[in-house]
Amino acid sequence: MEFRHVFICVNQRPPGAPMDSCGNRGSREIYQAFMEKVQMDPELMMSVVITPTGCLGPCALGPSIVVYPEGVWYGNVKLEDVDEIINSHLKEGKVVERLVVSRGKPPGMV
Repeated sequence: MEFRHVFICVNQRPPGAPMDSCGNRGSREIYQAFMEKVQMDPELMMSVVITPTGCLGPCALGPSIVVYPEGVWYGNVKLEDVDEIINSHLKEGKVVERLVVSRGKPPGMV
């Protein structure tokens, strides 16, 4: 299994902010689910690092997740997508195409 580093935006803007945020869309629960599943799997614990982050930029596409070394950006991730990302991408190296919003750079960047 290849080493991967997963960044999950958990930024939460205050009520009334002009833009929504990943934290307001359930990303903290998504982060927690990733952590629990990785910690329960010895193989994943040795090859995957999960890091919560502040704003990654594409707020309108959140919750946002980036997986390196591939630089795959996932958007609009839901709690029910966690198992698929883990099993397909992190374990088998197969990107979950239906969730991809960009590759190699943040969505919307030239």
